[in-house]
Amino acid sequence: MHAEDATRRAGEGRARRALSRPVKRLLLLAGLAGCAVTGFMTLGLGGNISYILMHRGLVLATMLLVAFASGTATLLFQTVTGNRILTPSIMGLEALFILIQTLLIFLIDANGLAQLGVSGKFLCDTLLLLVFSLFLYRWLLAGVGIDLHRVLLVGLVCGTLFRSLSGLLQRLLSPGDFAILQGRIFATFTRAAPEIIALAAGICTLVALIVWRMRHQLDVIALGRDTAINLGIAYQKQVTLILLLVSLLVAISTALVGPLTFLGLLVANLAYQVIGSARHRHLLPGVFLIGAVTLVGGQVILERLLNMAGTLSVVIEFIGGALFIFLLVKKAAV
Repeated sequence: MHAEDATRRAGEGRARRALSRPVKRLLLLAGLAGCAVTGFMTLGLGGNISYILMHRGLVLATMLLVAFASGTATLLFQTVTGNRILTPSIMGLEALFILIQTLLIFLIDANGLAQLGVSGKFLCDTLLLLVFSLFLYRWLLAGVGIDLHRVLLVGLVCGTLFRSLSGLLQRLLSPGDFAILQGRIFATFTRAAPEIIALAAGICTLVALIVWRMRHQLDVIALGRDTAINLGIAYQKQVTLILLLVSLLVAISTALVGPLTFLGLLVANLAYQVIGSARHRHLLPGVFLIGAVTLVGGQVILERLLNMAGTLSVVIEFIGGALFIFLLVKKAAV
């Protein structure tokens, strides 16, 4: 009996240590994110401090929103597809964003866009991306339900079509309009207006509450379709809701700063390795914190140590693209 009790207590102790390890890592990530935020807001202050703090606050809020939206969208998408290489950009949403910007410049011209206002343009971009997602999930596939392989295939074909149309229209633009378009489709964290940030923050907060309530169901869905159905999950309904939330997050992130194809892939795969847990109650805050450290910390390093020798979005896309190639090669070698 004493031996059995000792064995049971030892097992309980190991279980407690295993559960506390992801929490400790999350706390460490929170500390790193706090240091990055503090450094971004305080280093190099001078001149008109109130203006500088307001400007940095807007940029910081933009980076935190993009970190949440991009990281969470990729994590949810990979949970549903059961594949850690895929990202939501494969569905063609970012290619559609570029096509929308090209069409607006081509049909309305740059001066006419000013009449929409910053909030109107943001809502227009977001709604058009969501309408495309609804068309893809609910109408095009209504006869067969949500078939993930079909969704990915159709998304890939649509993305190719959107890029081809964008390239054709861009060749017909005047040099001035083309220069304005390039500024709109290149990812940057400094152009979001306060009203857009407030609107995006409200939407992201609502999505965060919905996703957090679904965290236990996400753990079950990650086990696979058949297992999830056997455990009582309304699989089709839940997957449809998750994919729509993914589309909303990608739409917000893309409309806020522009296309960032590999940011979500980078932070999601780092979260799997760093957190050391497959539970979404650990992964969801983990992807946000890693995204915040990546964006805010990367911006601090570029500004203070490298004297803006590069652009953060370009560096992230390069590292994320290299990670994507590595994951492809690693999976092919298995």
